Amino acid sequence: MSVVSPTVPPGLRVGRAALAVSFLLQGTTFALLVTCIPEIQDRYGLSDGLLPVFLAAVPILAGVGSILSEQLVKRIGARTVLRIVQPAVCLSLAGTGLGDSLWQLALALGAFGLLVGALDASMNMLGVGLQHRYGRSIMIGFHAAFSLGGILGAAVAGLGSHDDLGLPVLFGTAAAVIAPLAVLTGTFFAGPAELGDAVREAAAAAARSIPWRPLLPLCLAMAFAYIADASVSNYSVKYLTDGLGSRADLAKLSYLGYMVAMLLGRALGDRAVQRFGAVPVVRGGAALAALGFGLAAVAPGPWAGIASFTVLGFGICAIIPQVFAAGGRLFPADSDAAVARLNLFNYVGFLIGSPLVGAIADASSYRWALLAPMLLVLAVLPLAERFAPAPVPAPAAA
Repeated sequence: MSVVSPTVPPGLRVGRAALAVSFLLQGTTFALLVTCIPEIQDRYGLSDGLLPVFLAAVPILAGVGSILSEQLVKRIGARTVLRIVQPAVCLSLAGTGLGDSLWQLALALGAFGLLVGALDASMNMLGVGLQHRYGRSIMIGFHAAFSLGGILGAAVAGLGSHDDLGLPVLFGTAAAVIAPLAVLTGTFFAGPAELGDAVREAAAAAARSIPWRPLLPLCLAMAFAYIADASVSNYSVKYLTDGLGSRADLAKLSYLGYMVAMLLGRALGDRAVQRFGAVPVVRGGAALAALGFGLAAVAPGPWAGIASFTVLGFGICAIIPQVFAAGGRLFPADSDAAVARLNLFNYVGFLIGSPLVGAIADASSYRWALLAPMLLVLAVLPLAERFAPAPVPAPAAA
């Protein structure tokens, strides 16, 4: 078993556990929002034509929030920013369920987008700083905690729908529970005493200039994977309710199954890469994700749709971590810069995925709309060779 270096302060383990809880709380909050999109649409009278516009605004504002938070982090530190914005995200979730007109929804979702961008940036900055102090990869564990939170949030949303709680009660109660937990968790975040200059060093490494060209195939793979992820996050529940005639509570299981598959896949993914190699794992993941979309598009009923999105989760989970790993292998001396650049295509994928699926569904049906991300995730197949480790040079002849 790997152990933390003796030079790492004892409080670092506590800081790591606290940040994992922060990721879990954020996964719960995000899942509550995306699995309740049909209820939000009904409450505010949001048409299918306007829905993609509102959904696309969230990642745009998240990108703005992420950029603005970088300046705040320089002034007050990632820990302080995270302590402020995570409870505020919970309040914006509550606000999303309290209004009754479109301008109120726009304000609530706008606040959610800005705050989530700041949360995502500060949370990952703190995570990278911790990783620097540990001297080994620990970021996958944080993202697994996010997946676990997604499972919890989808389950709570399903129970709320089953009991017909309504958005004000569901979101308000969730915020009343999660916000204090976020405040309490924030008191245990690692700070300068534990991290030293690790966050600043990681940010400086991420800002170093590296060439774009070698990374472009990986950037495309990241964008395609997140287009698929955005399609599931924003439309899986709506597809089951509107396209397959599912009950609202049952429809939540589509996202829950997807997140369970993501969590299990991430837990087993490293072993699969060690046994089979990155290229076969990425190819298999892309093919499995495409199969999931295809099965969902022809699903005869809700349970078949739920199973299809679960299959899809097992496929997507194999791609995203390997994009980061391949970027790090391309630039071993500047892996933070490569990871930071690749992470931008998270937002690109979400920005394209939501409007793309929504526009096609509005013009035809969700069955046809699911074929667009299916084709894009298949485009990862010819890019898979770029995930191969660099060949080890042969020893020079004596």
